[in-house]
Amino acid sequence: MTTDASDAVEMRNALLRLRRGTGLPIAFGGLLEAGQQMRISELSGTATHALRSLVVTSGTGLGGKTVALSRPCVVTDYSASRQISHEYDAPVAAEGLRSVLAVPVVVRHRVRGVLYGALRTALPLGGRMLDAAVEAARDVERALVVRDEARTLVAGAGPGWEQVREAHAALRALAGRITDPELRAELLGACALLTAESAGPTTECGGPARVRLAPREVDVLACVAAGATNAVAADRLGVTPETVKGYLRSAMRKLRARTRGEAVVAARRAGWLP
Repeated sequence: MTTDASDAVEMRNALLRLRRGTGLPIAFGGLLEAGQQMRISELSGTATHALRSLVVTSGTGLGGKTVALSRPCVVTDYSASRQISHEYDAPVAAEGLRSVLAVPVVVRHRVRGVLYGALRTALPLGGRMLDAAVEAARDVERALVVRDEARTLVAGAGPGWEQVREAHAALRALAGRITDPELRAELLGACALLTAESAGPTTECGGPARVRLAPREVDVLACVAAGATNAVAADRLGVTPETVKGYLRSAMRKLRARTRGEAVVAARRAGWLP
């Protein structure tokens, strides 16, 4: 499994979310590479580079145990713990870490990476911290799923239109949650690739004859096109069902559609949806 710049950005953002959610001052992590080895590629709040590029093998240390068991693991005092092996004590000690938690990033029942949070004192890491760390890992999992789907489409695997529409909706929903402008632009660019060949009517100059839809109106229509209810669309987009209804009404008015289905068809004809 190879990683790219987008994966690195997603991991970096996840570490920031983990630190904010847990209050832990240190976070680090990485994705699995060949076989069952993970390379720690991203650091946040560390004082040294002792952990950078450290290769962790499944079953070894805290992170390796997390990979092997596919579940979160915690130690209160890393160097003294009898629950883990100690192949990585030297770099952990160089960074001065004591209490450490590790949560797996699991995509389609396979561990793809690990996020760590840590303290330089030996204190118990409670359930709230672990829950926040798990939520940060879930964000990475969702991003990897969408990115995998997009890569499959670009590679010409040829899924059916329903899968294309689901991928498009997932990409747009994810883009709305991304704070990094470059990554958000990249995801929206992938969305444009999925709609480019479905654009219908054109102007006399050859460009698509589109009505002007707001980004959130397109997001809602993409969810509707993938079969989502208002409640499901709201959950995906991080808004309320009433907000979804408002965007949908506005889009229907612009598209001169009387129903949700007509709005989706009109949006496809205008090139907004695959």
